[in-house]
Order: sequence, then structure tokens, then C-alpha cells
Amino acid sequence: MFNDTGDDNRNTSSIDNIKEVGVSKVPEINTNIQFLTIIGEVEGHTLSSSDKKTTKYEHIIPMLIASMQDPKIKGILIILNTIGGDVEAGLALAEMINSTDKPKVSLVLGGGHSIGVPLATASDYSFIVPTATMTVHPIRTTGLVIGVPQTFRYFEKMQERIIKFILRTSKIDKNILRTLMYSTDELANDVGTILIGKEAVDYGLIDEVGGFSQALNKLESLINEEYK
Repeated sequence: MFNDTGDDNRNTSSIDNIKEVGVSKVPEINTNIQFLTIIGEVEGHTLSSSDKKTTKYEHIIPMLIASMQDPKIKGILIILNTIGGDVEAGLALAEMINSTDKPKVSLVLGGGHSIGVPLATASDYSFIVPTATMTVHPIRTTGLVIGVPQTFRYFEKMQERIIKFILRTSKIDKNILRTLMYSTDELANDVGTILIGKEAVDYGLIDEVGGFSQALNKLESLINEEYK
């Protein structure tokens, strides 16, 4: 019986790739744009449970470094559909994206919640589709907390880091941002605010309502301005 080992090897490679980064290997496209996807839960220093879709920050950082070093890459498009996750890892990724000096555009699809907010605002220009949601709320933790006053001060400082980042990477007003974060009207047994599509733009958190084509066109115009 004939066994095509070449196909078997390719299938095995695809399966390994799915296990590693959550997507099958896409065909190589001759483009000057680096596409990054941040989906599911942002995984940090500890592993998330095996039944969760995650984005590992140690995968995204090398891709950003490679994009900076590759002269063929002229711009970066970040696509987000995330529930949030590890605050330190998410903020590290946001800072890395923001400090990349090549043109970059972000697009929120589905959701950009929690630490996904600074990840969305980290780019030069941001889009959100009409049906996407963003949850703005203070950071929180679960489980046993030891040394409550010290832990509270740590969370307070971490919250200020996030607020300052969002303020310098978006057009939202500081007082409005704090009001949205600590609102008690929308989330049951929690504080925060859910913004849907245009609401995020109206508050100055996101630049424009639009989809993939608009985000891609905007990035191409930024690239043309940068390299004209």
C-alpha cells in the first residue's frame, strides 16, 4: 500500500503548529505588513488551563522584534479579540507595540476587554467593529491575599500604570476613564463599564468604527506617509 509520507509530515507540522500558537500555518503572502493576532486570554508568567484559548506574550514579542529588524516589513496590523488576562504580560506587550517605530494599526473584533484596552490603544490608530465590546474596569485578583494593605498599594500602583498608558495612547479624558472604570451600574457584582462599538469611539478610547478593510487601508496610508 502506498503511503505518502510527505503529506503525513505536512499534517503533523500543521497539528504541531495548532498546538503551539492556536492557528494552522497560513500560506506565505508577499506583503510588507506583519499581521499579529491577540485572541482569547493573554497568558503571562503562569500557564492558563488547557481548555482556554490563549495568546502567549513570549510568542508575540519575538514577532515584534523580527518585524522591527526586517526591512521588508513596513507596518504592523494588530487584530484583537481578547478577554484580557495577565496584567503584567498584557502591559508589557502594549508597551512593546507602542514603542515600535513602524506604522501600526489595531482592530478590535469581538472584544477588547480588561488589559485588552491598552493593547488596543497601543497602536498609532485604532478601529473597532460596530458589534465589538470593550470592558473597562479596575484590575482585580482571585484567591488568598496576604498582607492586605501592601497588596492594595501594589494594585493601586498597577492601576495607575494602566491608566497613564491609556491616557497617553488614546484621546479619552482622565476623569471620564476613571468614571467608566468604577461605575457600578452595568456589571453585576463588579465595577466597570461595557462599551459597544461606537461608544468606545465617542469616549475617545478608540479612533474610529471600521472593519478589516478600513484598518488595512489606514495602515497602508500611514506606511505611504512614513516611507514617501
